[in-house]
Amino acid sequence: MHKKIYFFGLLITVSVLSGFLVSSLTAEANFLNDLFSAFRKEDFESTKTINSPQKIEPYQSPIDYEEAIILAVEKSSPAVISIIVTKDLPIIENCPFNPFGNLPPEFRDFFGRFEFEEPCETGTRREEVGGGSGFIVSQDGYIVTNKHVVSDTKAEYTVLTNDGKRYSAKVLARNPVQDLAIVKIDPEGKNLSTVALGDSDSIRLGQTAIAIGNALGEFRNTVSVGIVSGLSRAVNASNRGEVEHLEGLIQTDAAINPGNSGGPLLNLRGEVIGINTAVAENAENIGFSIPVNNVKQNIKSVRETGKITIPFLGVRYIAVTSDFAERENLSVHEGVLIRGSEEGPGVILNSPAHKAGLRAEDIIIEMGGEKITLERSLASLIQRLNVGDKVTLVIVREGKRIQVSVTLDERKSE
Repeated sequence: MHKKIYFFGLLITVSVLSGFLVSSLTAEANFLNDLFSAFRKEDFESTKTINSPQKIEPYQSPIDYEEAIILAVEKSSPAVISIIVTKDLPIIENCPFNPFGNLPPEFRDFFGRFEFEEPCETGTRREEVGGGSGFIVSQDGYIVTNKHVVSDTKAEYTVLTNDGKRYSAKVLARNPVQDLAIVKIDPEGKNLSTVALGDSDSIRLGQTAIAIGNALGEFRNTVSVGIVSGLSRAVNASNRGEVEHLEGLIQTDAAINPGNSGGPLLNLRGEVIGINTAVAENAENIGFSIPVNNVKQNIKSVRETGKITIPFLGVRYIAVTSDFAERENLSVHEGVLIRGSEEGPGVILNSPAHKAGLRAEDIIIEMGGEKITLERSLASLIQRLNVGDKVTLVIVREGKRIQVSVTLDERKSE
């Protein structure tokens, strides 16, 4: 009896499973027939579309993120320019010469049968010697770029706009402290396309970053996309043997190539958040941009005075970190410690800091109500102020907090 029940149960189970499989296979077969029919129909319609003179619609992204990148590029690209550097270079050729000109005639006649040549300059030839990028910030032709792109005072500069038009460019000012310069072109009565300047203080790690520039000096308006990989980076950037220390930089993994220098780093709104300036050697996709807030004062200064005036406090300092504070037994873990170095004393003689009574070993923790941190350095705060501005510093001296008023002076060219 038990055996019969077991067998009966097994038979029911197999039947149920068999019915499930059969119905499933039947449904699947019908589905595949419908799918293949759809493919055949789609292939036919696709072939029909290709062979017919129907209008092909422009690509539209079904993804909001991708569409935001496309719109940001479309918004900013017309204002991104290429800078061509040209210079008169000497033409060196092999010229005949006679090394025996001072010998007696009989010897000159003998050796004169031999031909000798030496390199000589026979004239000059205008050649392209470099290039970079930039972006237009005003309809009347003010352009931001890197100082190292237009550093040669004997070269001539040409701006090539996105529509292929060429303009002769004049370098109005080079920033003595940062790798920034302001260039001007004459728009010839035309209102030029401009970029929107964003707020580099509000950017966050991981947000999208879009770089546009004249990659390799050959591929205009090349677009690369990445993220903001780091903030407040400090690097020593070299260019033609000159080394410049840059602070407060934005790090990005968006590809930045030679020729991208001076081009914009954008957010998803198409606003400029940085000026692409350097890449790390022997690394992949480690690039650096100057925060756009650092250049806003430069633009204003050039438009008002015709030059870049740099506010000057007059201190040498060390940034305070938690490790440094513990090692030096400091009472605060942020700010900057005024301390001299091989380059000179902590407080420069007759500087605004000296006149305000600042001393070596003072710790500046606030400037104008802004806390000084690794992300917001003292140098970046000073660069956003004007010459003649009166600003309040909060310092720590021998464990006590003191407020000091300082009037910024103009940094003198070295």
